[in-house]
Amino acid sequence: MKISIITVSYNSDLTINDTIESVLLQTYNNIEYIVIDGQSIDNTLSIIKNYEQKFNGRMRWISEKDSGIYDAMNKGINLATGDIICFINSDDLFSDSHAIDKIVNLFIKNDKIECVYADLCYVASNNVNMIVRYWKTGNQRPFLKGWHPAHPTFYVKKRIYEKYGNFDLQYKLAADFELMLRFIEKENISIVYLPEPLVKMRLGGATSKNLSNIRKQNIECLNAFKKNNIKVSFLYIFYRLIPKLKQYFNRYEK
Repeated sequence: MKISIITVSYNSDLTINDTIESVLLQTYNNIEYIVIDGQSIDNTLSIIKNYEQKFNGRMRWISEKDSGIYDAMNKGINLATGDIICFINSDDLFSDSHAIDKIVNLFIKNDKIECVYADLCYVASNNVNMIVRYWKTGNQRPFLKGWHPAHPTFYVKKRIYEKYGNFDLQYKLAADFELMLRFIEKENISIVYLPEPLVKMRLGGATSKNLSNIRKQNIECLNAFKKNNIKVSFLYIFYRLIPKLKQYFNRYEK
């Protein structure tokens, strides 16, 4: 079973080395690695080119202008030839070298599975071994109650994208939320939870940069429910906040 791992990058020369290295170290061999760069003007492209030969033909990359991160992600999906598609951001990394093995084994054991999701560790931007927040996703619950998977741990069969569509570019900060809502709740795809963290995510993403972006994302999430004809309570923002606050108190012990 082939898996396509997609990294979207733009001026990521301080972090993308860790990202690519974590992909290169995966013990699962049937990997296609796709990097979609938005015409970086720092040393990102040099780093990408230096790693290309180490993947022995399993790595492809393009560098061109895009209309934002979700447009770049859609480009990656359209280029992907794997049975499974996942994303690892250019400032994130896999938690260990067996992460993809664990995911693929679940798909192999049950061919009815269409999606696997897991936990995620938020780490300090300058120290990927310092866990600041632990996103323990837990078993599936209604999105309306504030639950949803961590998108960097969202592994989905390619045919699901082909059937139900890619990221909706009208959403600038919550297209990943809308896509997961559409797949899981509207289309009711078959999902399985792997209760361990597979990705380390550096703090400091676009959504959490300021209160304005947080407000805009919450509005987009509300609009995502409406788009998918799912009734949403005015209390949703409160329900959404609770799990995020709990992440600061969660602890992961391996």
